[in-house]
Amino acid sequence: MPIAILFKSLLLLLFPGILLAQSENLTIGDHPLVERFPDSTLTEIEVVEDASYRLVLGTLQRNRETIVPENSQRLRGDITKLTYQITQGFSGDDAHAFFMEQFAEKGFVELFSCSGRACGSSNYWANDIFRNRILYGPERNQYFSAFRVDQAGAEPAHISLYVITRANRRIYAYLEIVEENVSGAVVSLASPELLETLNERGSVALPDIAFQSDDALTEDSDLQAALELLQSNPDLQFYLVAHLSGDAPLAELLSRSRQRAETLRDLLIAEGVQAAQLIAEGVGPLAPACELPDCAERVELVLR
Repeated sequence: MPIAILFKSLLLLLFPGILLAQSENLTIGDHPLVERFPDSTLTEIEVVEDASYRLVLGTLQRNRETIVPENSQRLRGDITKLTYQITQGFSGDDAHAFFMEQFAEKGFVELFSCSGRACGSSNYWANDIFRNRILYGPERNQYFSAFRVDQAGAEPAHISLYVITRANRRIYAYLEIVEENVSGAVVSLASPELLETLNERGSVALPDIAFQSDDALTEDSDLQAALELLQSNPDLQFYLVAHLSGDAPLAELLSRSRQRAETLRDLLIAEGVQAAQLIAEGVGPLAPACELPDCAERVELVLR
């Protein structure tokens, strides 16, 4: 059994039923793939089993109300999140150089790196990507790198490293380590067809969804497939994208398609889906290609 699997098993045994633990002297959180910076303190550890993960491979940019990277890779597995505070007397440069040299010596493959203002807003990284506000600081004081860790007899692991010096001069090194789930589970979903499509493409068209001419859902529409996917996987987040073609002006088609997406989103939330899982978008006739018999008025769930 690989050492990383033994580590996760031990961690979950020590913290049964608890995904998040905090302690200034917590040492069990040191991951087998990563050596901590000397004289640093592990202040927070979180373990999330069998979750969807977006590996950032480009700088961040705002798209309407959401933050998206220029390039990314969709992964799924067990995620270990480690937050280290670097002891005073060292700099963010020291911490970043330590991890970069360590990973190079171990043969980890660097997939993307940026530093300073070239990475974009630190607010985006802290609050939209990592959802850890303690990582917010001046843009000039940040580093980000993504790595692939090739492993014999197993799927590659992936590591995201973010180093930030906050305005109060406190320095944090944050790592997210993604490893293939031991059980091999991907997404819990009743329909194997939807499951296969979602895992292969990162998006799936919802079956049995149709709208009337007034953009209200038809009486025979069935939300069950969407509800099963969303409610059984609360960790996943999606764009709910409606498509609509016709002879009307483009602006009208875009507006109506977005209204359809918002209508469906409201219905799903009323059935118990978490509001944070869904962002409604309408693209009108601007994305006509698909493999369905009728592409003109489909609604898709697209993994964020």
